[in-house]
Amino acid sequence: MNTSSSTKTNLTIRGAVTGNPFAGLGWATLIFILITVSVFSVLVKLGLWQLERAQYKQAWEQTLLARQSQPALSVEQLQNTIQALPNQDQAASLTGYRLAISASPVTNSILLLDNQVFEGQVGYLVYQVFSIQPESTKIVVELGFIGADKDRRVLPQIPAIPAGDYTLIGRVYQKQANPLSEHLLAESGNPTRIQNLAMNELAEHLGYPVLPVVLQPDNVPHSTLPQPWHPIPLSAQKHQGYALQWFTMAAVFLGLMTWLAIKNWRQLTHKQ
Repeated sequence: MNTSSSTKTNLTIRGAVTGNPFAGLGWATLIFILITVSVFSVLVKLGLWQLERAQYKQAWEQTLLARQSQPALSVEQLQNTIQALPNQDQAASLTGYRLAISASPVTNSILLLDNQVFEGQVGYLVYQVFSIQPESTKIVVELGFIGADKDRRVLPQIPAIPAGDYTLIGRVYQKQANPLSEHLLAESGNPTRIQNLAMNELAEHLGYPVLPVVLQPDNVPHSTLPQPWHPIPLSAQKHQGYALQWFTMAAVFLGLMTWLAIKNWRQLTHKQ
């Protein structure tokens, strides 16, 4: 008895489909499903990661607000806190604490941190080293932001804070390292352009130890430069917005792939 061809193909009887409508697709169907699941999973995971970052940033924002409301630390308290850290590289965790010191400029040397942006303008953050009295502990003090010249060979000339004793009260921070280059990369001259606030390398460059944090005073004497404060590069709201974008892309992608699958299934059943 000859095998009927109807047992090898899909039949449509009164609108009902018999057999496996995807039997003719084989590996194409499998690859289609794998791509759909893989891409959809990646998009969802990216959205979830952004939500995790948003939660972290919210907690970090609350920590900064709490530190701002605390009394200013003395240099002894700051040093004790730094020494208590399990890793000196974790000095970034001190960002936001208040500090009150009596200090004087060490030299007239100016440091320029490259590749900074403030209100849409590219420029530098300006620093000068101060000596804390009476301990003579050295600390880097931020003087503010200054725009860059169109010609990178031309560095801005900023007058250094003149010699004298100053009471400086402000907040400390440690800038995050550049993931592409974490080294100081100091250029010669005054002002000295640097690429990162690599404090260990900066101490070697200066020839004396400095605290692993930077002080941003509330009011810099003899200076009117603006002082940007960006301890959190991206806010929690930004991360939440990015998460929504990833989830939206996942939903759109899944909808598109579902539509393609249904369209292909209908075309296959009509042919049969």
